[in-house]
Formats: sequence, C-alpha cells, structure tokens
Amino acid sequence: MKIVFFGTPAFAAYNLQYLIDQNYQIDTVVTGLDKLRGRGKKKLPTEVKKTAIDNNIPVLQPQNLNDTSFICKLNELKADIFLVVAFKYLPEKIWRLPKIGSINLHTSLLPNYRGAAPINRVLINGEKNTGITTFYLNKYIDQGNILKQKKIDISENMTAGQLHEKLKKEGAILIKDTFNDIISDSIIEKKQNSSKTLMAPKLTKEMLRIDWKQSALDIHNLVRGLSPYISENKILKDVSICPSAWFMIKEKNGVEKRVKLQLTTIKKSQKKYNFKVETDNKTYLNIIISEMAISLLQLQVEGKKSISIHQFLNGYDLKNLEIL
Repeated sequence: MKIVFFGTPAFAAYNLQYLIDQNYQIDTVVTGLDKLRGRGKKKLPTEVKKTAIDNNIPVLQPQNLNDTSFICKLNELKADIFLVVAFKYLPEKIWRLPKIGSINLHTSLLPNYRGAAPINRVLINGEKNTGITTFYLNKYIDQGNILKQKKIDISENMTAGQLHEKLKKEGAILIKDTFNDIISDSIIEKKQNSSKTLMAPKLTKEMLRIDWKQSALDIHNLVRGLSPYISENKILKDVSICPSAWFMIKEKNGVEKRVKLQLTTIKKSQKKYNFKVETDNKTYLNIIISEMAISLLQLQVEGKKSISIHQFLNGYDLKNLEIL
C-alpha cells in the first residue's frame, strides 16, 4: 500500500517515524516550507522534513497547494492513500487523487471539537474525556466518514502538553489499526452526526490573559488548556499549540512584567475571599477566589526560563509585588 504523508510539526513527525518503523510504505512526504527560527534566524526544516530526510524519503514543499505542477507530481505518484496529520486542509482536487482515499487524524472524538484547537478546548471546557479519530476527508472540514476512534480519559490536572503527548502516541497506533483494517477489507465507515456538536475554533490572543474575576475552576482549566508543561524537566516547544495563559506582576518601582502560568492545582479554601494572595514567600503561592484556592506551581517570567514556584519565590518578594 503506497502512502503519501502530509504533516509539519513534531506531533506529525512522531506518527511518520512510527509508521516507518512498522514497515509501512511511505513513498513521499509533503510538508511546510523551511522557516527562519531561533536567535540566529537560520532557515530550518520542519520536524516532518527532518524525519523524512533521516529515512531517505522524498520531500515535497509546495508554496501553494493549488499549484498545478505540485498536483501533477502527486498524481504521478499513483498513491493508494494520502495520510494527513497536523497539516493544512487539502483542496478537493488533491484529496480525491489516491485510489483508496485521503485519511486525516484528528485529536478529538468527532463530531465533537471540530476545528483547529481541540486539545486546548477540551481542557478549557473541563471535559472528563476526549480521544482521537481517523476519518476520510471530504469537502467539509472535519466532517468526513469516521473510520476508527479511541477514547482517552482526562485527569483534573492534565495539561495541554501532557494531552498532546498522549494523543500523539495513541494516534500513531490508531493509524496503524486503521491501515490494517483497510488492508484486510474489514474497515467500517460511520457517518458523523452533526446535529449537536461542540466546536474547537482557533485560539485568540485575547483569551490568553487570566481574568482573576473568573471562578478558580475556570482559571485552572484555562491554564492547563494552554499549558506546554509535560513534566518537571520537559516543556512542549510548540507555542502555537500551547501559548500559555498569562498575568501581569507590578514591582515596587512600577515596572510591569508578563508572567506565563503553566501549572496549577485547585483546592477548597478554609476562608472565603473575592481575591486574596496567600504565600509563605518560600514554598507556596495561592490565589484564593471565593471558596477555592489556586496553587501556582510552574511559571515563566518574560525573558526568563520556566521555573517552579519555589524558584520564583526565591527571586521575588511578594511584599513588593502586585498581581494584576
């Protein structure tokens, strides 16, 4: 079965490498253009391109998906399947090319959370579970026939970074299972029910700032839904997926700094306040809102690295700070 793989970020690169390791025939890779990155502004390849080169797979990097010469090249490949993982929406004249069809991996349990930011939105909305879906592309975004799905539980403190890593691995397995069912002619297509669906629109800059007038639970869910935190020593680098919620601090000299909040927990407070900062200036920093306390655990002051709350309190005296 000849496969053309479409993808760009690390999430897609993991899936590509997994399929290569499983001995699937990846004939060609289509990915985004090289971009200027880092302090030196060097032109660097996408993560998917790096993986393709490491495995001696031909790479196509079209500036325009509607370019006639690019579409001709795809047609000449005579592929059985186009697999799309974290890539742009394909025009109909492309997704109709392969013999079997074009398959997309989506990071939600479709039909819910169609759109650009399902990982973030399920957490921001406080969902208890989500999942991953493979489906055939059609002319409507994220609305093609479902092939296979896997449900995944969400813990109350799971971050977007952690969910991203979980879905990345589960997605690779689901793609393999989908391909195996196609090869054995046992795949069962299921139409999506679009009567009641939750959407996952693209994140906006306006939603990133923390509003301390919101409930503690809503703030906690916003923080984890935007957080790149994976573990104490691992942060997801792709800020387009996990840009982090933020607030401002004002120092005694009047200087204001942006602080990205990357990890919190919430618990019942013994006292009720509209807004109160509670700290021992050494080990903990809580924001009490109503009857709930938000514990700040991991944050990043602008221009600095991500640090634990203990490290933050070692460098800042809360008596000389105002949280805005």
